[in-house]
Amino acid sequence: MNAPPPANLQRELRQRLAALPGHLEAGLVERGRVVRLALLAALAGEHTLLVGPPGTAKSELARRLHLAFAGASYFERLLTRFTVPEELFGPLSISALEQDRYERITTGFLPQATIAFIDEVFKANSAILNALLTLLNEREFDNGAGRERCPLVSVIGATNEVPADEVAEAFFDRFLMRLPVGPVSGPGFLGLLALDHAPPPGGARPLDEADLAALQAAAAAVRLPAQVAALLAELRALLAGEQAYVSDRRWVKVAWLLKVAAASEGRDSVAVWDLWLLPWCVAPGLERQADITAWLTARLGLEPGMAPPLLTRVVEAFEAQAALEQQAEDLDYDEDGRLRFSADLAASVNDAKGASQVARISYRRQRRYGEIHIHARVRQVDELVDRIAGYAEAIAASRAELAAYTAQAIWMDREFAAPADANLAATSQAIEALRVRALAAREAFLALPRREVDPGTVPEPVTVARA
Repeated sequence: MNAPPPANLQRELRQRLAALPGHLEAGLVERGRVVRLALLAALAGEHTLLVGPPGTAKSELARRLHLAFAGASYFERLLTRFTVPEELFGPLSISALEQDRYERITTGFLPQATIAFIDEVFKANSAILNALLTLLNEREFDNGAGRERCPLVSVIGATNEVPADEVAEAFFDRFLMRLPVGPVSGPGFLGLLALDHAPPPGGARPLDEADLAALQAAAAAVRLPAQVAALLAELRALLAGEQAYVSDRRWVKVAWLLKVAAASEGRDSVAVWDLWLLPWCVAPGLERQADITAWLTARLGLEPGMAPPLLTRVVEAFEAQAALEQQAEDLDYDEDGRLRFSADLAASVNDAKGASQVARISYRRQRRYGEIHIHARVRQVDELVDRIAGYAEAIAASRAELAAYTAQAIWMDREFAAPADANLAATSQAIEALRVRALAAREAFLALPRREVDPGTVPEPVTVARA
């Protein structure tokens, strides 16, 4: 029986995982997100597709990734429409042919690689792409009459564009991460020119098989909370409504990626903030990724009832009810049940012909309400105010959670964290303004004129029209 691992293994492994991205991106400009996400995908046993023009360090990213794994064998190939299977899978074995066996010598080729970089992955013919499907998904290669197990950890694919055909779509689905890689920005360009040479990463101890096994075991024990599962289901429904198909297989892989991300940071549960990874997993291109990022920025950390538009409709309903009751009128009867006419009558006025005309006599007065009615309305507003206060506390807690998450996160993109926190802050300000309006409506109900004798009627609750 194997001895249990030392107690400090988990902490030591987390520290090394946290240090790896910085070492891998040393000497690169504006490639931090791509490095981190490609590494995370590899740790989850998934593949990454880099989409962008030539000369954007895609091959360099792949070469660096293999340095994160101890004893990793690296394979690299540029595909064209003239590429033949021997270039990827190895030459035919002459000795096997002499024995009537059709086998390849795979040593030094893709079936024996740990990390592989395949440039222009969609340029190859359909026969090669079909052969790659099994290798990427099952980590097995059909060699002659049998299948050989492949040590493949992750493939980095690169392409300028994704063609729209059935074979390419199936192959495209094998890459869990789809990362756009573009030219550096203006400020980044100045940093690029300042580089004499991108130094090879070093100083970080690579991960061995025991490290990967420990991470996989920890990830298997990570929980997927109901709140996170509900958000995944919400996004799935949203995409389905937009006719954006995401396979069930991909959703399962996404859940595993989230668990690996949580385990690598020492957590036993997936956090809602881990969902910032979703755009790169469920959207095929930059435009849709931006849309999903915007949705997540506006959605994470908030419950559905916290949405300012929904709360605004509720507050407006109380404001409208208060105004309606303030302006309502009743017929004015005296003690004998006869209409009481207003004693404050206007003087006679002359019409255009000079004839005398008496002003209309008023027999109405402002409606009065019983204490029970008024207290019922105030109680309804108080419930709304308490609910808004609860939302404010929940948002404050979400901001604190996001800050704590970001401080210890290995993978989180700060470009996502800042707008997400800003959205929470803006939402908090918006619902505070609604709380003030609700309190004003409460005062309006308290200011309603009272009846001397309370009829004891309880009003129907204020209702909110559906949007």
